[in-house]
Amino acid sequence: MPNVIECLKERGLLDAITSEELIKRVEQPIKLYCGFDPTADSLHIGNLVGIVVLRWFQKFGHTPVVILGGATGRIGDPSGKSVERPLLDNSTIVYNSTRIRRHFEAILDFFHPKARPIVFNNDEWFSDFRLIDFLRDVGKHFRLGTMLAKESVKSRLNSEEGISFTEFSYQLLQSYDFYHLSANHGVVLQIGGSDQWGNITEGVDLIRRLGGGPAYGLTFPLLTRSDGKKFGKSESGAVWLAADRCSPYDFYQYFFRMPDADVAKMMRVLTFMDLDEIRQIEEKMQEKDYIPNTAQKRLAEEMTRLIHGEEGLAKALKVTEGAAPGSDAILDPESLREIARDMPSTELELGDILEQKFVDVTVKIGLLPSKGEAVRLIQNGGAYLNNQRIDDANYRLSEKSLIGGEFLLFGSGKKKKMLVKIKK
Repeated sequence: MPNVIECLKERGLLDAITSEELIKRVEQPIKLYCGFDPTADSLHIGNLVGIVVLRWFQKFGHTPVVILGGATGRIGDPSGKSVERPLLDNSTIVYNSTRIRRHFEAILDFFHPKARPIVFNNDEWFSDFRLIDFLRDVGKHFRLGTMLAKESVKSRLNSEEGISFTEFSYQLLQSYDFYHLSANHGVVLQIGGSDQWGNITEGVDLIRRLGGGPAYGLTFPLLTRSDGKKFGKSESGAVWLAADRCSPYDFYQYFFRMPDADVAKMMRVLTFMDLDEIRQIEEKMQEKDYIPNTAQKRLAEEMTRLIHGEEGLAKALKVTEGAAPGSDAILDPESLREIARDMPSTELELGDILEQKFVDVTVKIGLLPSKGEAVRLIQNGGAYLNNQRIDDANYRLSEKSLIGGEFLLFGSGKKKKMLVKIKK
């Protein structure tokens, strides 16, 4: 592979670059950065692409710089947003910044001998910047016509919500980040999602206007499914990278349930698997004797190991095995207590389940939205209790149904589970 740009292009991780000169420039080591605003205490898989791209650059000998937006996180980037973000207080932003740092530590190599990552918080340089000085020294280099022409701004201006001056000024702050890093730390490249193109090019222009050295921008495609919709959402919301927001089991299951049409793309974009192996997997998926979900299993294992490590993957596999319909895994109380930490679960009083119909309890615990759907699930052979199929729509629960006198494992199909613990 000639250089990192070609690598990104082949993996589907390149959307646009500001200049063809960048291809030649990256033949020598550079510093590049990507910014992440701490608007939550965890990143999600949509944010993961930026970290993966930083890691690819690092693999080619370039130094990744991570900007935690302690300052910009107070405002919120309007790009891709139809409404203004709720403003966060300082203590929340500091807490969130501390939490999301671990995601970079999991993926980037902080022990790299020549390209060790650098982490900054842009509050370091914005906290002492006086408003008048910023408007005089930075604001004068921006033209309203250009700022108003940005798609993210135009769409908000034409909406009922509108856009506040606070959010409108975000692009000035991001542009200054790039200038500051260029002038003080030798950073020559900013990367971001395709929705960041306008903000990135403003930064490149600001560096030029202020007499800085060569600066470049690179964008990668936003993470989308084969049907064009954004990736990163599950039935319960965003797929978070933090284990306490999305357990290793749920994380594993998200990728295990991936449609066939998206598996190879996710392998290219989100993993560091060799492209030859991915192509071989694609070929096997077209063969008549291909075992369904084999590729998904490989993807789920690779992703869970990347984010949660070997220990997290081991937990996810243990829970998956124990929760499999018809599984030979022994469902004893000790195993279920372990499973309860990583699987959707709830608590009920004993009186809430004794002599109650299976269909009623599935609705009560939120496994299914209605009794009608529960009955249809049974008729279609997809209802399970403690990994055993339920065939009778009138089946009632009894004390004999309880595992160790305290657990019930409900299943809707082979993938959706809910563990019920009886309150003592």
